[in-house]
Amino acid sequence: MEFIGLLLIVTVGLLFLSIKIIPQQQMGVVERLGKFSRIMGPGLNFVIPLIERVAGKESIRIRQLDVPVETKTKDNVFVNLGVSVQFIAVSDKIFDAFYRLTDVELQITSYVYDVVRGEVPKKTLDEVFETKEDLAQIIKADLSDSMDDFGYSIIKSLITDIDPAPNVKSAMNQINATARLLVAAQNEAEADKIRQVKSAEAEAESKKLQGEGIAQQRAAIIEGFKDSINDLKQVTGSEVETQDVMNMVMMVQYFDALRDIGTSGQNNAVLIPYGAGGSNQIFQQMTQAMITSDQIRRVTEEGTEKPSATPSVTENGD
Repeated sequence: MEFIGLLLIVTVGLLFLSIKIIPQQQMGVVERLGKFSRIMGPGLNFVIPLIERVAGKESIRIRQLDVPVETKTKDNVFVNLGVSVQFIAVSDKIFDAFYRLTDVELQITSYVYDVVRGEVPKKTLDEVFETKEDLAQIIKADLSDSMDDFGYSIIKSLITDIDPAPNVKSAMNQINATARLLVAAQNEAEADKIRQVKSAEAEAESKKLQGEGIAQQRAAIIEGFKDSINDLKQVTGSEVETQDVMNMVMMVQYFDALRDIGTSGQNNAVLIPYGAGGSNQIFQQMTQAMITSDQIRRVTEEGTEKPSATPSVTENGD
């Protein structure tokens, strides 16, 4: 009776030892008397007690390893690169993944160091920034070829950070700021040029319109004088000389100029000799100037005329 009870206890203990539960997304490696036997999948599994054992478990989830690498570029700039490698143990190669590598992360880190320090020194710092996707693909390709023999598949390789030395970053920012200031100065100069051109065009148009206005004003004044002179002729019955008309026009222009100076609002001082007989003196001066000009014109015209040729007569009448 005691023997049966002891046998029952031993049987229950061995049954308990034979039950092995493997978590989801993991694979169990079974050894029999120290030698690899088989791979167990997730869930409930059984082993032979005291003969077989679960040597270990290998995860088949995607894992990520972040590797910081310091290296030098072609233009002698030291830069820190952040490399992220996503990898997974292949279900069909659990034996290789479990037995061939003691530390998979250390192995991947070594390969990343080797690839990065072999590729980055071939490129300048600007090229490293521009071709970081190409560099990531090179890392992935080299790692895939190497890690496939060890039962691991490289899912993706990423360049997550490119960090030059602080003084290099400061110089790059200064170069960028200078370039932007140059573009801003060029735009400002171009805008100033456009403003000056438009201002000159506006001033020219203003002068043109002002001249046209003055010409029309004078034409209207002369037309008004014409009507007034015709009325004066009809009333007096005498002829009015052209010189008198011109003198009247000049006097009107003179007084209009005085009015414009007084109402312009500019802080300018204009000194004009003016008194009780000032207008008469100005009128006489203007009249005398016109008479003198007319006399000079006539003398010049008479001097240019050639004397008429007369036939010569001999004393004998021949």
